[in-house]
Amino acid sequence: MNSAMLDKCRVRRAFERAANSYDRHAQLQREVCERLLERLDYIRVAPADVLDLGAGTGQALPALMRRYRKARIHAVDIAHAMSRLNRRRSGWMRKVYSVTADAEQLPYAAHSFDLVFSNMTLQWCNDLAATFTGLRRVMRPGACLLFTTFGPDTLRELRASWARVDDGAHVSEFTDMHDVGDLLLQAGFVNPVMDMEHITMKYRDVQALMSDLKGIGASNARCDRRAGLTAPGAMRRMIEAYETLRCDGWLPATWEVVYGHAWAPEGMSVKLDTHAKVTQ
Repeated sequence: MNSAMLDKCRVRRAFERAANSYDRHAQLQREVCERLLERLDYIRVAPADVLDLGAGTGQALPALMRRYRKARIHAVDIAHAMSRLNRRRSGWMRKVYSVTADAEQLPYAAHSFDLVFSNMTLQWCNDLAATFTGLRRVMRPGACLLFTTFGPDTLRELRASWARVDDGAHVSEFTDMHDVGDLLLQAGFVNPVMDMEHITMKYRDVQALMSDLKGIGASNARCDRRAGLTAPGAMRRMIEAYETLRCDGWLPATWEVVYGHAWAPEGMSVKLDTHAKVTQ
């Protein structure tokens, strides 16, 4: 097993618990979602079916419904509590087709979507190569995949502060932008475009950062994390290490946001995966 593998049951439980608090703590996710939506202005696509992959509380759904008024809008999230919130986006004239499923096991037939929109979800996938292959399977020829994920510099201050305390696995590992692009090509996508930016959030203290992470469900879900609660002494030493980074009265938290889009090739042929399951 890869040491950086995620415990998907733990991931699911964290997002179940965070469903009601997510929007209060998701300032970064909301801002990046808006920036990703703006990129649709430069993509020529008139979809009949749109998939919001990892829809969370449905931040992108109103904008997708306004932009693609004739399209069927589908939303997938690993947490059932999130899926219930997505269904509330439906109106009496417009339904959101919301299901609970893992992005690594999509429960859709081949050639189901013309556009896949995914904001800050792919970093929760253990096998990104297989995830891209699964996405290509459910996309129609000429369909577009537009996404964000996190790069290796994400939470570098938190990672460095813990490294001064012990050698434990406290922060998830993230895939480099260039490797993400290579995986898109290997999965059969064409014309991938990748870019990134660093966004620095500022916090009054480490507890405020940890509160935000917990509030959005971003707990430490690594399979190689140490069992049990973190010792108070270790936490205190980590906070002391983080405090050395204070600048102008604030503690920084860096996020490397990776943007990508790619296209399903015309005339592709894929096999239907009959092993995926869905819970509605």
